[in-house]
Amino acid sequence: VFDCLTEIAANGQLVGELAESWEATPDAKVWTFALRRGVTFHDGSAFGADDVIASLRLHLGGASPAAPIVGQIEEMRRLGDHQVQIVLGAGCADFPFLMSDPHLLIYPHGDIPGAMERGIGTGLYRALCLEPGVRAVLERVDGHYKDGRAGWFDGVEAVALNDTAARMGALTSGRVDAVDRLDLRAERALRADRAIRIVEVAGNRHVTFPMLAGLSPFDNRSVRLALKYAVDRQAMVDEVLLGHGQVASDTPVGPANPYFDAALRPRPYDPDRARRILVDAGLDGLSLDLSASSAAFEGAMQAAGLFRASAEAAGIAITVRDRPADGYWSDTWRTAPWSTASWAGRVTEDWMFTMGHAPGAAWNDTGWMDARFQSLLARARAELDDTRRREMYHEMQAIMSEDGGTVIPMFANFVDAASARLAGPETVGSVSAMDSARLIERWWFA
Repeated sequence: VFDCLTEIAANGQLVGELAESWEATPDAKVWTFALRRGVTFHDGSAFGADDVIASLRLHLGGASPAAPIVGQIEEMRRLGDHQVQIVLGAGCADFPFLMSDPHLLIYPHGDIPGAMERGIGTGLYRALCLEPGVRAVLERVDGHYKDGRAGWFDGVEAVALNDTAARMGALTSGRVDAVDRLDLRAERALRADRAIRIVEVAGNRHVTFPMLAGLSPFDNRSVRLALKYAVDRQAMVDEVLLGHGQVASDTPVGPANPYFDAALRPRPYDPDRARRILVDAGLDGLSLDLSASSAAFEGAMQAAGLFRASAEAAGIAITVRDRPADGYWSDTWRTAPWSTASWAGRVTEDWMFTMGHAPGAAWNDTGWMDARFQSLLARARAELDDTRRREMYHEMQAIMSEDGGTVIPMFANFVDAASARLAGPETVGSVSAMDSARLIERWWFA
């Protein structure tokens, strides 16, 4: 329904969406975007520079998850109806990638609240019915600028089915054509069903156990480190993901990131070492509460149980608190001292670190702060030399793995399912579920 300035293609390359092209000054501080001409919103109003500036300003000084991205902006200049210049406080080599963030949608500047409510965007599909959290009924827009390269369905209904059994039942009965968050326990049986195809891609999605690092006992580095040795990562991959993923090294930088440090080996399960760390810190016999919910990720309760069992051998007593799925993200996540969560990951390291681990970020769920890490984050963002940038991001991964405020035991593949009635491109996007959330645009009837 809505578009961004840029789009990440299925192969991971950046392409233009509402921006046709962009260029930067040598220090990557000033970016000039050339906007598409002849684009209209669903209400017939023309798209232009004023819409871009007003839409980005929405995220300044507020609680938006994209506030750290837009917070880099010092000035936005309208150079013409179809040209915008954005001046940053410091260089940012990844800035065009950041403009594809799904929070940074472009709205008509004259009535942004109305556009949000009624679904007035520039996208391939206009909204006939919008019920947030329930469903959306969409119809294809005629004469769209993506004609000939995307948008093969005349209409789409998107339905929220948060219950796993309901989602799987809707798929197998043919009531829906595609689902995300496949029940992995049913995956083998579904593969044998010729009416269904499994779509699995490895990306940067990761499962996390964030701790509020400003609260006792998680403000103690020894506690954080001991928990990282007390988790059996391979058991989680085998039993929760049923092998659809890989162990992680307590950093959110995944194998699909350009500066992923493959030499940073995942910490082994070592309950004896975890116990020694706590004994040396005078914290032997540690007791903790872990808030968990299926809202965090499929199998979260099972993962929490496995963590409890593996930590018991280290003398750590974990009580798993089963929290309701409804309201979990508002009432428990970032409120409970220790909880379960998951992230789709991001295409660039700066994007992931800035949104989830920078001080003051709306989605920073630990409050962990390390001066060296934050210094490197700012420097790497502006660094244009690839070798030096790689060195910085590798050091940041090492710092977070050793000291960070979250246990990240595994990367989880995106495992979706679709009716055999649907066909898709050979390369499927790995930024998020369902072909990087572009299935509606990129797929077609077989």
